[in-house]
Formats: sequence, C-alpha cells, structure tokens
Amino acid sequence: MMFITLLGVTFLIALAVSCIVVRMFRKPIDAILARIISDKISAAWSRYLRFAMYVTGISSGVNLWKIEQYITAPQHKDSRIVELTKARWVLEVYRTVIETLQGIAWMLLVFFVFALIAFVIVRIFEFRQQAKDLKAAP
Repeated sequence: MMFITLLGVTFLIALAVSCIVVRMFRKPIDAILARIISDKISAAWSRYLRFAMYVTGISSGVNLWKIEQYITAPQHKDSRIVELTKARWVLEVYRTVIETLQGIAWMLLVFFVFALIAFVIVRIFEFRQQAKDLKAAP
C-alpha cells in the first residue's frame, strides 16, 4: 500500500513542479516561437512544447526503477527489501523535485539552442532583405 501511495505522491509532485515551470516559461517560449515562426502555427508549436515539458518533467521525476526497490526483493541472498521510512519519504520527495527540474532543464536547453540557431538564421535573412530594399530604393 505504501508503494502505491509513494507512486501517487511522486506523480503529483512531478506534475506540480512541471506546472510551475511551464507557467514560468510560457511567455518566453511564446515570444521566441512567435519571433522565429511568424505565423499562427507558432501557437501550436508552443502548445506542443508545453506538453513535452509536462511529459519530460513527469517521466523524469517519477523514476519507476528507483521506486521499484521498495517492492522488489534484492538479488543478494542476505539482503532485504528497502524499508520506506520517513527519511526515505523525504529523500524520494526531494529526488522527485530535483529530477523533474533536471529533466525539464535539459529539454529547455535543447530547445533554446535550436531556437538560438533559428533566430540567427532569421536575422540573416532579415538583414539580406533590408540590404535588397535599400539597393532598390532610389
């Protein structure tokens, strides 16, 4: 029973942390995508990215392999199943928060690197267009 409670609590914590991070980055992501993709489709990309942030945060924060140690017998003959004490609960909650943030941070890092590259490409095309407009003007 404690295993199911731990699984539920870690899921809710990962979901809450993901919600906070998604809210914090919503406007910057919308602005970046609107600048790079100056079309209505940028809203769809923004929505997809927020979904990916939730999926990444929850899947990073709820580490089933780590939680499984509380119900699976160890491979060693003299070992016992790890007991779920108050100290372990605190450790699992802390690990869930940190790993949720870490997973989302890596995903956002990849997004921002590609967004920076796309921004540079967009700026190059804008400068070329301005140069053509200046040459065409009498």
